[in-house]
Amino acid sequence: MNFKIIGTGSYVPDNVVTNDDMAKIVETSDEWISKRVGIRERRVSVNDTTLDMGEKAAKAALENAGIEGSDIDLIVAATISADAACPSLACMIENRIGADCMAFDVSAACSGFIFAVETAMGYIERGRAKKVLVVCSERMSKLLDWSDRSTCVIFGDGAAACVLEAREDGFYDSVIHAKGGNDVINIPFSDGCSPFYKAQSEEKPYLFMNGQATFKFAVNSITHDVAELFEKTGLTKDDIAYVVPHQANKRIIDFASPKTGIDLDKWYVNIERFGNVSGASVPIALDEMNRKGMLKDGDKILLTAFGGGLTSGALIFEW
Repeated sequence: MNFKIIGTGSYVPDNVVTNDDMAKIVETSDEWISKRVGIRERRVSVNDTTLDMGEKAAKAALENAGIEGSDIDLIVAATISADAACPSLACMIENRIGADCMAFDVSAACSGFIFAVETAMGYIERGRAKKVLVVCSERMSKLLDWSDRSTCVIFGDGAAACVLEAREDGFYDSVIHAKGGNDVINIPFSDGCSPFYKAQSEEKPYLFMNGQATFKFAVNSITHDVAELFEKTGLTKDDIAYVVPHQANKRIIDFASPKTGIDLDKWYVNIERFGNVSGASVPIALDEMNRKGMLKDGDKILLTAFGGGLTSGALIFEW
C-alpha cells in the first residue's frame, strides 16, 4: 500500500517583520541578512499559539482535500515548539477539528515533516489508517534569544499540513538519518525548580546554532540523501519535476544543487518571505506550489530536509 497527497494547507501570522525591522532590534542590516541567508522578511506571531497555527493549517488542508476531520484515521504532528509538554499538539488539533483517532507528536526539528510522513506511511502500509493528517507547526520566535543576531534574524513562525490517502502507488521511497549530538544545534529546556536537583545548567533555554557546522552538515546531508534515494529508487535527476528543500539558507540550496546534479531552477525557494520555519518550511512550500497550480498529475516531487538532532531525510512521491 502507498499514499497520495490529496490536500494541503498552510498558515502564517499576519505580522511581517522585515530585515529593516530586525536592524532596530539587533546590530544587523538588510544587506547582511539577504546576502548571507537569503531572507528579506519573516512572519512572527503576535497572538497565534503553535496550536492556533496548526489548527488553521489543518483545516485548510482538510478543505483542500474535500473531507472532514471525522474522516481522519490518524494525526501525526511535528513540532519542537509545542505550547505544552502535555497534551500533545496532535491531540489538541484532533480536538479542534472534530476528529476521533490516534494522535501523537514526533520531534525531529527541521526534518520533522519528512519524519512525520515516514511515520504515517508505516500505519498506511499496515492497513491501520486510510487517511492521515500530517501537521507541522512552529512558533520559533519563542525559542530565540532576541539579542543573538546570528540566530534571531533567521527564523519565522508558521504551520502547514497535508492529508495523505492510502493508494496502490504514488510513493517511491525515503531515506532517514539521525546522528545524536547537541554541539551543532541545541535548544535546552529549563532545569525546573526541583529542590532536589543539583546539576543546574548555565545554558539559556534558547536556540544555539553553530552556523558554519550547520551549513556543512546541511549541504552534505542533502547531497548524500538525494544520491542514496536515487540509488534505492532507480530514478535520476531527469525524472524529478521539483525539489522542495528545507528553507534554512538560500546559499545551502545554491551549494547543494550542483552536487546533486539537479538544476537549480527545479528547486522551489520561498525563504526570502518566510525565513526558516523549521519543520513547517517544506510543507508550507508544498502548499504554495499546490495553490499556484504548479504541481501536475504524475509529477515526481523530491522533498529533502535537515535539522537538529542531527537529523536528515528525503523522499520521493508522485503528485
